[in-house]
Amino acid sequence: MKFADWEPYYSEIVEYFGFDRAADEEAGRLLSTLLDRDNLLSLASLVDGNPVTVCGNAPCLKDEIGKITGVVFAADAAAEVLDKNGICPDAIFTDLDGATDRFIELNNEGTIIVIHAHGDNMPLLKHWVPRFKGNVVGTTQATPLPRVYNFGGFTDGDRAAFAADELGASSITLAGFNLDDKNVDPMKRGKLFWARKLLALIGITA
Repeated sequence: MKFADWEPYYSEIVEYFGFDRAADEEAGRLLSTLLDRDNLLSLASLVDGNPVTVCGNAPCLKDEIGKITGVVFAADAAAEVLDKNGICPDAIFTDLDGATDRFIELNNEGTIIVIHAHGDNMPLLKHWVPRFKGNVVGTTQATPLPRVYNFGGFTDGDRAAFAADELGASSITLAGFNLDDKNVDPMKRGKLFWARKLLALIGITA
């Protein structure tokens, strides 16, 4: 999704949650300075023309391992669930709030880390980004910058789906998504509401 098409939805999200767009923009600039190279081609070549399974971190992921096929995108901590089940994610989409040292190991083993910058995670960006030595791609929900892309999407899971769509996946399958979960706090409930709304923009019903 082009930024001009995404920006109206982003403005709605900022208003809905009361986020600070200026802080999002600052975080994007920080991530751009922390990344010393542009690894988008590594992600694009992985996706182009191939089926992609996007794995969320809902508890149902463990029961849906069998439906995973093609290129595997993990939303943050879903990567460790996959890892424990013998599946190495091809890419991890993360705002780093679920990052562990295992992410660094997976990156060294070839997993692409797609790091998202937003107004609340600048300390995490400073801590984690320099530690990744493999391929890293930067993303933002605000204005794109050198080495920092905006494919659309808001949470780790729907951002991964938007990236797969933008980079030419032949199909996108979801695993480990439960957008009807009622046992969550109001912030999470709002994120699930937006995830469903945004996924529908790229033809995904969840």
